[in-house]
Amino acid sequence: MLIQVVHCHPLVESYNHALFRAIVDTLERAGHTVIATDLYREGFDPGLSEAERRGYFADYGPEGVAGYVDALRRIDGIVFCFPQWWFGLPALLKGYFDRVWGPGIAFTHDLEGGRIRPLLTHIKLFGVVTSYGSPWWLVRLYAGDPARKMLMRALKPMCGRPRSFYLAHYDMDRASPATRERFLQRVRARLAAI
Repeated sequence: MLIQVVHCHPLVESYNHALFRAIVDTLERAGHTVIATDLYREGFDPGLSEAERRGYFADYGPEGVAGYVDALRRIDGIVFCFPQWWFGLPALLKGYFDRVWGPGIAFTHDLEGGRIRPLLTHIKLFGVVTSYGSPWWLVRLYAGDPARKMLMRALKPMCGRPRSFYLAHYDMDRASPATRERFLQRVRARLAAI
């Protein structure tokens, strides 16, 4: 499979970056071709321009992201790797979705009927590897896990009905080397099984 791994963390020495490297390495060892997309290192511009927004539903043509759009149209699978901050995505990753997963790329939108039709039905794998500073009960019960809902209920359906997984390391603020290593092994095992 051709799998894109989209990573979003500003620090290369972070645990999240170690997860990214493990995902890419595990997929490549399993024989997959990987497009390793590191949004910070690539200098991705998350800002939706005035022109892009004005033409969003009429003639959307994002400027400067043609390579990201091309990859999205070619891949068989996608895996996102990022931390959760303030119960949500990093701003850079949200900007990636705003600009790259737009109309005519990820979906078509019937403005009169309000219906959305997915356009990424060639994507057969949709995965998420993430971390939260808070414990699971605070994320799920108190905050309602908004980023998970956005990814799994809004973005994943643009891919039709792909196989999916959502792996999360909770309570990173109190994580130990042992809990980090266990989660890293869990990620490697899940990716090796693809």
